[in-house]
Amino acid sequence: MKILLVDDHAIVREGVRRLVSSAIDAVILEAVCGREALPLFRQEHPDLIVLDLNLEGISGLELIRRFLIEDDTASILVFSMHTEPIYAARALNMGARGYVSKSAPASVLLNAVRRVLEGERFIESEIAEELATAHASDEDPLQRLTNREVEIMRLLGEGKSLTGVAEGLGISYKTAANSCSRIKEKLMCRRTGDLIRIAGAMRRP
Repeated sequence: MKILLVDDHAIVREGVRRLVSSAIDAVILEAVCGREALPLFRQEHPDLIVLDLNLEGISGLELIRRFLIEDDTASILVFSMHTEPIYAARALNMGARGYVSKSAPASVLLNAVRRVLEGERFIESEIAEELATAHASDEDPLQRLTNREVEIMRLLGEGKSLTGVAEGLGISYKTAANSCSRIKEKLMCRRTGDLIRIAGAMRRP
């Protein structure tokens, strides 16, 4: 059995590797970014991918899409700092089979790994409740954003400037600025400052 762990923080990879290795007999493969992960995925055909969303270059959401284009049976478990429903909903709608936040107990992550390896779906209970609440409420305008626009909002919420957003996503400044203009239209914001406040509110402490 092979598990591919994709995360740009060495301490996270080490912790997950030790946790999983202590309970499951598996070869743990590691990648720090999408450029490393894709060749490993093609070569090793892992039984499970444990994937962070915040990656340099190719984002986690984009990696989900690429993994499933190459193998529509790929099992992907997202392990992310983001607990906001919009991120979980995007990842799951794109084909991830599970979602666990990095604030969850180790036992929850291990249970998720086991369940997804067995072909089941797993969503951390608190996130599942928030997803249900969001689904039951009126349409959230944030749901109208594209995956690229969600990534831009994430970076704005982290305090990045437009230049930082462009560098983080590997796009031009003009593309980032045009995308921000479209986001403002969708969210009915007149000023970039309003957009930044919304982006910050998406990041729950």
